[in-house]
Amino acid sequence: MDCDAVRALTYNVRRDVASDGEFDWAARRDAVASTLRFHRPDVIGLQEPLAHQYADVREALPAYEWVGESREHGDGEGEFCPVGYRRDRFERVDAGTFWLSPTPDEPGSVGWDATYPRIATWARLEDRRTGESLLFANTHFDHEGPQARREGARVLRDRVAGLREADRREATVVVGDLNCRAGEVPHGVLAGTGDRESPLVDAREISAHPPHGPSTTRTDFESLLPEWQIDHVFVADCAVAGYGVAADVVGDGWFPSDHLPVVVDLEV
Repeated sequence: MDCDAVRALTYNVRRDVASDGEFDWAARRDAVASTLRFHRPDVIGLQEPLAHQYADVREALPAYEWVGESREHGDGEGEFCPVGYRRDRFERVDAGTFWLSPTPDEPGSVGWDATYPRIATWARLEDRRTGESLLFANTHFDHEGPQARREGARVLRDRVAGLREADRREATVVVGDLNCRAGEVPHGVLAGTGDRESPLVDAREISAHPPHGPSTTRTDFESLLPEWQIDHVFVADCAVAGYGVAADVVGDGWFPSDHLPVVVDLEV
């Protein structure tokens, strides 16, 4: 990887659920941290960590600063969608959270047919090496509500476009678990193949090299689940030098999460 390239990573780390049994967070915590350290991302988007999981990741990765609040906007209950970035590489200029609902600035608001509040966390970062600006946003769409996924995608697209208003050529990266595949409506809304123009394109489609790794991003901890590529990376005004789905395994071959990380090298 070129020394000035920016490596972005998105990873649904699976919320801590007692019913996961031998694959609960206590068993997976170190493996998730090891996966993140090994791939050495400059900027990270995580989905699903609860407060104690988020705290564990922050403690395990002291080289990173983090930003993000709970989707419940209460006392730290519920899932987070945090953004992490290397403090030696980036300085945070601005950041925020908005809700994927008809009232995006209303904390805890639930949109359309969603089961839970859904959020996007964003950060504007200045590269200490180059002085260039990077807008990075991380999200997790609803797993049950098709309307919430469609309309949430439109909220996200429009908010990202608005954040770019001051500099329409600002390098931008949007990552997350969209709970949909490429070609479905929410993906198309972000990728600019939907009802309106979008500043974003799917990083997989413009990678300088063929995508690396499996064609799915889902597991059952022990096996890959075919045809479930639902974790995505979108970009604007930056080139994609490489794109891969990282099928890291632990010990005798189990996966640290029920999702796989997506890793993208960018020329900003």
